[in-house]
Amino acid sequence: MARPSKEPCKKQACDIQACLSKNNFLPQKCVKVIEALQSCCEQCEYKSTHCGSVSGLLKQIPK
Repeated sequence: MARPSKEPCKKQACDIQACLSKNNFLPQKCVKVIEALQSCCEQCEYKSTHCGSVSGLLKQIPK
């Protein structure tokens, strides 16, 4: 069985960086990957260092 990573949400954080750089750093173009990071953070109880930025990104997305 695979051991849980020390950084469980690293992949999602990297996906966000890739999406933002591809889309002129507009968070509204990356809603799905931002939501994937939020979901990962909820699953790991925000124990990943990558979870600190998710609330700031969510605030930048117009509702």
